[in-house]
Formats: sequence, C-alpha cells, structure tokens
Amino acid sequence: MGLAQPGAAYGAPAGEPGEPVSATAPACVRYAASWRYTFVTNDCDTPQRLTVRYRDAATPPCRIANPGDTVTFPGYGVGGDEVLGVNLCSCEAG
Repeated sequence: MGLAQPGAAYGAPAGEPGEPVSATAPACVRYAASWRYTFVTNDCDTPQRLTVRYRDAATPPCRIANPGDTVTFPGYGVGGDEVLGVNLCSCEAG
C-alpha cells in the first residue's frame, strides 16, 4: 500500500477555483519544512493569508497568520514531495 502525497488531501491544485494563489509571500514570511510538518512564521507587521506550494501542485487550505504567528501545514512526507515555498492566497477572516 502506497502513501498519499502530503498535499494531495488538502485542496485543489493551484489555479483551480476555491483557493486562488496570487503571489509569492513577502520576504518577512519564512518557513521550515520537514517530512511531517511545514511551519510558516509571519514576521511581517501585518496579517498574511498564506498557503504552502508543493512540487505536486497540491494546495492546502489558506491560513491567516497574524504578526508573530506560526501556522502549520503538511510537510513533504516520506515520498519526498518538495515544499517549494509559501504563497499568498484568499481566505475569509475567522
């Protein structure tokens, strides 16, 4: 039995309706990826709406990170699906 790609269960590929990806996150947003989790930290002075970009084009749901917050996304998994970076996205304030 094979393992699912880490991003595959979390949303549609970029460019499909639902979670549009508009641009790469600013330099004040940083991330650290491991096989299990990707931690994204907002070091900007303003809230950021963020999602992680994977090599397999899967896009997890958009998350809002306030200044100083760290939000968690799936990692690259045991199959080694590469985390390519962090993008801005559209999501509702909660």
